[in-house]
Amino acid sequence: MLARREWVRFFRQRNRVTAAVVQPLLFWLLFGTGLRGSFEGAGGQDFIQFFLPGTVALIVLFTAIFATISVIEDRREGFMQAVLVAPVGRWPVLAGKVIGGGAIAWVQAVFFLTLVYAFGTAPLSFSIFPLMLLLAVLALSMCGLGMIVAWPMDSTQGFHAIMMLGLMPMWLMSGAFFPVPAAGEESLAMGQTVLRWVMLANPLTYGLAEMRHLLYPAVDFAEGGFAPDSVTNWIVSVLFMVAMLSIAWYLMRGSKKADLVA
Repeated sequence: MLARREWVRFFRQRNRVTAAVVQPLLFWLLFGTGLRGSFEGAGGQDFIQFFLPGTVALIVLFTAIFATISVIEDRREGFMQAVLVAPVGRWPVLAGKVIGGGAIAWVQAVFFLTLVYAFGTAPLSFSIFPLMLLLAVLALSMCGLGMIVAWPMDSTQGFHAIMMLGLMPMWLMSGAFFPVPAAGEESLAMGQTVLRWVMLANPLTYGLAEMRHLLYPAVDFAEGGFAPDSVTNWIVSVLFMVAMLSIAWYLMRGSKKADLVA
């Protein structure tokens, strides 16, 4: 019922569709077109192709943010208190919010990819099936992370501040906007070396690396530098999802704040 409520709320707030789909689409077209002539990736990719997985991840990220910020609104309106006193525990509450928000993020990402395949920006192949599964893993991970941020918050302003301070840099340093600096280059400056290690420690980097591989299976991305194998990408992505959901459940299970705040 909580997941269904997220869908009802989503269709009643049509501005969320505009913000979650149109804004990343504009980013993709503007940056992809503007930087197309100054970038060349592995296999002769231009920037509009390289930036495509980052755009999909941005759609998932925005949708997860909009879905989990409703926790703060529900607490303020008294709905969350009514849910938490039900004799079902905290796990179903978390599952309802995450599955509802994750499903919305997944559908929006699939809709965007449908347009991408329709216009021939990426080749259509059987890799679309593991790509759909990967999108589901990323959507659940981002919703779990959003719940971790939103649960202790008592104001939407604080949530947006954390989003701009943490979630957006996480997306930028995932290889979405620029590639991971290659190792072993003598000209690699100290700042680039630190940036490389930060990007390697970012679990979203591996999800985007696998998404890029599934979108363009014929391209050898190892020629362009950092390109982990698919097994590593899937292990890191799944472990990231499990960790985010586990931490969110721990916070909800151990905190009575939502029960007491009126």
